Amino acid sequence: MTSIPLFLYVLSKVKKAVVFMDDKCAESLHWNGGATSVFEAGARNLKEFSSFEAGGENEPKAVFVVSTLLKGRTADIIKDIIGLSHFQYCVVFTTVAHSIQLLANNVTAELEENPVFQQFEEKLSEWMGDMNYTAEVIHAPVVFTQVSPQLLLTPIFAHLFPLLFVSLTDFDMQSLTPELQIEIKTLTCAVNSMFESTSTQEENFAVGPMSRLIAGELANHPQAKSRRKTATNKASIVFIDRAAGHHGDSLMEKILTVLQPLPGHTTDVQVDMLELINLQHIPDSQPTLAPGCLVQTQTTLGQLCAALWDSLTHKQKEAVMEVRRQLVEAASKENLPIKMCLGKEGPGHINHYTRTYNDHTHYI
Repeated sequence: MTSIPLFLYVLSKVKKAVVFMDDKCAESLHWNGGATSVFEAGARNLKEFSSFEAGGENEPKAVFVVSTLLKGRTADIIKDIIGLSHFQYCVVFTTVAHSIQLLANNVTAELEENPVFQQFEEKLSEWMGDMNYTAEVIHAPVVFTQVSPQLLLTPIFAHLFPLLFVSLTDFDMQSLTPELQIEIKTLTCAVNSMFESTSTQEENFAVGPMSRLIAGELANHPQAKSRRKTATNKASIVFIDRAAGHHGDSLMEKILTVLQPLPGHTTDVQVDMLELINLQHIPDSQPTLAPGCLVQTQTTLGQLCAALWDSLTHKQKEAVMEVRRQLVEAASKENLPIKMCLGKEGPGHINHYTRTYNDHTHYI
């Protein structure tokens, strides 16, 4: 399972609603249909999750999508937005499971009901000004983004980094700060949800002290034990502590390292599209051109990039050859004139082939 079906669940609730989404959830949405999918599902507007935003006078429904606990600053922002609006129906999606919400509220006992969610629903109705108004709080772990059939990313956990100490052989979960414990438990809960939706029984491996903690949490997850008894598929999962300053030899890693990230993003970068634009078609008063990104799939070149994702994760030489092959193939399918380059494959060849599209801006 990726974020795609889960976002479909979120999208099923956005019809005629104003949608407020925090940056981390927005980044996951970015890879799974983007804002277009929200509006196609019937949303009236999509706004930043901020105390300075609000719904209009004729917008009675709101959907909030957050990656945080339903307390503190998150609760304050939701209250502020509702206070400035005229909502009669509020839905709150959180990526943090109810069991983690209980832990954050110092409740360790297993409960059959969801008191944290129920209490927050009551607060929503109170903030809307009428306890008869409709309020829903739902857990949706929209934390995975499927970049390619072979690559999943978790931008919500991009900041989670192994502890850097000389010796960590004796530390356990209780040695960590409450905030870090919450992060690890949220991650393992999301991974468990992924395996649950695919009916998978996993075998855990870990390299590094932080990874051992995460693997241990997943192995002991209460829902995981029952899932493994009925799972019809099997898979191995290897947790590996990241090394600071380490860079691989893949072309994609070079791209992600060299190019600037999109504002507010951790997993996508700005691609200068000017190289692919025929400047003769732009008036003298040239407008500011927004950069492209790796997630574009609506155009011929964008679809080509999507098809290349798996190839770009190979070593640079192999990846350059595959990029060159698919560029030539795509140009041939579109009947674009292309001249073959002789000599050793390299970035210069790629630049030459992409310039084939310069006089054909309707493909971009």
